[in-house]
Amino acid sequence: MKHQNQNQEFRFNEVLFEHRNKEYGAYVLRNESDRILTKALFIGASLVAAVSITPFVISAFKTDVVDHRPHDDGRRIIKIVEPPEIKPPVKIIKPVQPVAPPDVKTYNSIPPTPSRDAQDNVKKDPVPDDAVAGLVNNFKGDVVAPNTHVPTTIPVVTGPVVNTAPPTIPEPAVDKNKIAEPGELGSEASFTGGIDAFRNKVMNSFDGSGFESDDVMKTTITFIVEMDGTISGIKANGANADFNNEAIRTIRSIKGKWTPAKNKKGEFVRSYFKFPISMKFEN
Repeated sequence: MKHQNQNQEFRFNEVLFEHRNKEYGAYVLRNESDRILTKALFIGASLVAAVSITPFVISAFKTDVVDHRPHDDGRRIIKIVEPPEIKPPVKIIKPVQPVAPPDVKTYNSIPPTPSRDAQDNVKKDPVPDDAVAGLVNNFKGDVVAPNTHVPTTIPVVTGPVVNTAPPTIPEPAVDKNKIAEPGELGSEASFTGGIDAFRNKVMNSFDGSGFESDDVMKTTITFIVEMDGTISGIKANGANADFNNEAIRTIRSIKGKWTPAKNKKGEFVRSYFKFPISMKFEN
């Protein structure tokens, strides 16, 4: 009979949810309603049974104490006594007793406060020689024990005195790529034979055949005297480009070596050298 009712309800659900979404919760709940109701019935019965048995379980753990004194009618009285409550022991903390200072001879070492009404020549009690500094005058106390501490002496070891020279810090090497400024030089670069010999060679090597001008033509040649006595980086800054080019050509063609400049430590360094040239060509 039960299976027949279940089959009829299942067919009813199939007809009811035909062409509908059966994944929806209502279809599942209708098919599983009997199982859910049965499970809920067992859970409810279990809870009722647990609540009913709880008082009996509690009473089983109580201690039964028998009073052996007979009653008036000869019966024995049974008393149920609850277990005594255990309280933690109370710890008594004693207050710290103040320690009295030792009764020794002391004198008040605090200087008096300056005031306008201070009196001079006030007679004071003499301070005993065996008293120590304190906050109050106590001239009747015990004598202070003398200080018997003997400081330890460090033995002096005698031996030869070794004079150690201070460490020498090496000076940085000269940067071979740096061009020294005029303020760093101890001596400037010079041409072998002197600057007049260099000027004469420039005048004798200069080709002025292509220049026609009544005015004086000027330029300043700048070059670098290297540490090996050669020159490099020749430049001219005159107004006439042809005159500048001829001046540069003339400087390059001069044979001879230069003595490089020295810094203030006496070391050879690279340096700039300027040489002005002025010429007038007659037609």
